[in-house]
Amino acid sequence: MSAEATNSATPSPVTDTAPRRKARPRIDLRRLGRAALLGPAARDRLPDAIGHVAEAHRAHYPDADLEALRRAYVLAESSHRGQMRKSGEPYITHPLAVTLILAELGAETTTLTASLLHDTVEDTEVTLDQVGSEFGAEVRYLVDGVTKLEKVDYGAAAEPETFRKMLVATGSDVRVMSIKLADRLHNMRTLGVMRPEKQARIAKVTRDVLIPLAERLGVQALKTELEDLVFAILHPEEYEHTRELIADNASRADDPLADISDEVRAVLRDSGIPAEVLIRPRHFVSVHRVARKRGQLRGSDFGRVLVLVNEDADCYGVLGELHTCLTPVVSEFKDFIAVPKFNLYQSLHTAVARADGQVVEVLVRTHQMHKVAEAGVIALGNPYAPPAEEQTAPDGERADPTRPGWLSRLLDWQEAAPDPDTFWSTLREDLAQDREITVFRPDGGTLGLPEGATCVDAAYAQYGEDAHACIGARVNGRLATLSTVLTDGDTVQLLMGQDPASEPSREWLEHAHTAAARIAIQRWLTAHPVSAEDEAAGHPSESGRDTGVRPARTGAPDIGAPDAPLAAPVVDRPGASVRLAGCCTPVPPDEVTGFSVRGGVVTVHRVECAAVARMKNVGRAEVGVRWGDTTACRVTLVAESFGRPHLLADLTEAMALEGAEIVSATVEPPTQQQVRHTYTLQLPDAAHLPALMRAMRNVPGVYDVSRAQHHTTAS
Repeated sequence: MSAEATNSATPSPVTDTAPRRKARPRIDLRRLGRAALLGPAARDRLPDAIGHVAEAHRAHYPDADLEALRRAYVLAESSHRGQMRKSGEPYITHPLAVTLILAELGAETTTLTASLLHDTVEDTEVTLDQVGSEFGAEVRYLVDGVTKLEKVDYGAAAEPETFRKMLVATGSDVRVMSIKLADRLHNMRTLGVMRPEKQARIAKVTRDVLIPLAERLGVQALKTELEDLVFAILHPEEYEHTRELIADNASRADDPLADISDEVRAVLRDSGIPAEVLIRPRHFVSVHRVARKRGQLRGSDFGRVLVLVNEDADCYGVLGELHTCLTPVVSEFKDFIAVPKFNLYQSLHTAVARADGQVVEVLVRTHQMHKVAEAGVIALGNPYAPPAEEQTAPDGERADPTRPGWLSRLLDWQEAAPDPDTFWSTLREDLAQDREITVFRPDGGTLGLPEGATCVDAAYAQYGEDAHACIGARVNGRLATLSTVLTDGDTVQLLMGQDPASEPSREWLEHAHTAAARIAIQRWLTAHPVSAEDEAAGHPSESGRDTGVRPARTGAPDIGAPDAPLAAPVVDRPGASVRLAGCCTPVPPDEVTGFSVRGGVVTVHRVECAAVARMKNVGRAEVGVRWGDTTACRVTLVAESFGRPHLLADLTEAMALEGAEIVSATVEPPTQQQVRHTYTLQLPDAAHLPALMRAMRNVPGVYDVSRAQHHTTAS
């Protein structure tokens, strides 16, 4: 099946009867084919073939200087002369088509110039130095970036490292990826000339990587058409069924979208709010998704009503009128103007119900918001203008001021990824998360996270690798475990430990959904492997802990620090490094004994610790130890309580009043209204331990507090 032929035959499900403003034509890339490349007769000094590009460009930039485009076309045409595409067309039709796509989206002159030249360095005798001398450093930079992407081998073995390079190139200047996406769109339109297996391979990479990148760059016009083209290739039967659904709906006499549009126009006309009301048909993939979700489709499911106004304040005025004069579906309201999406998208979303029960979605935005919604970063123009000077990072690479926050995060973790395969797997997981939530910090700042993110993800999003020290969180003012799943609009306060040598838990990986969190945790775990012997001798077992809460592994003396000021000098080995076992957290004046572990370190246990008996049974020799003069200690306590509101807050307050610093905390799920809490605490003086335990027992609802005994397996 030819994707180009299929797409050009796409019927329009609805027609818009609203007046259109000729100065702002709607973007419709689907009808741009070979005919668009022929161009009108010569106008000024422009070749005929580039006339459509110039016309589209002038629609967005009336005063644009077209001389650079003329020279770029002349160089590209002469360089590609004699080369043919597999479709049988002269090769120059490809850079022309790519440039026309970008011009329709509102790309500025520099991007269009680079687009015309994007294959010259790779496929002809033209050099980068020649491009730079004739068109300047900016065009040279973009052509070089696209050329590097052109070398990407989309085979499975090459994908990890080449897409890492793609992100680096994109991060330096998002216009590089804009050209690449337009390039892929035109190639997908003409994919029908290739073998079916090659069509499928290219379509899968487009689906898995390039479409999600287009979504994150906000280029919806490219994303939606790419989705439909991939849909037609990978799922031809479902595509054909969807095409029939759209055609059948278009032939119906009644049109609920048109009826609601007329009502909206009347409401806004009476209210005196100047607005343009349009009907936005859903594209094929969108209709297919709705059909799978709802089953039988109704007329209102085939599109949305779009209201365009001039000012931000008018958006809220429209919303008020619609909710007053029509029947709103309040649960469908979302404000992406106050809190824009991660890809720059802004709009108000609502829905209104008809008397027959059909629900029509309504989008309200300004004309400028609409331009950005369609073209994303492309609509922002040159990211280095109007300031004349470029922004230069310390390493000589430019920092794109329009780069979305998600892309900055991707660039950070691609550098931290321990190997290309880890990068590739996390990239695909990250791109597969197509919905984002916004959570608020106590200082009023926001964090953008994928849907399903936990407090672990929030910690790494806010603090990077410093999140290793996170010991818990408050969500909407209440204590929560790090495994807690966040929802849109939550307020998250992350509780950080004070130990600079803090370590993450392997269990955190089960609750880390973002690439930044997973890579940071994996990177640390790879660099700090823990043997079974160490865990048996000193580290607390993670298998019995509540998922999502960090174990008390912080590099402090009780669980692994090589120099432990809290333990005695070893009786038989003066000067030996010691650490206190995390399984029993001994404190003065407990009776203690020691065992040698890897590296000559002596781990100190309480004599009644279960691990002591197990290690004696397997023949491990004891090492004599005694307490030194240091009075500070770290201890793990278990509190048993009945569940009640604010219990955690009261317990932590009681511990704080006794001078105890919480190193880590575990709250297990309630069982028959009973809750088990495990706290690892730092005390300034071991003599304070009895008073601390009494204070915890005095908290209403707490019926027992005891020293922890972790069950470990000796090697």
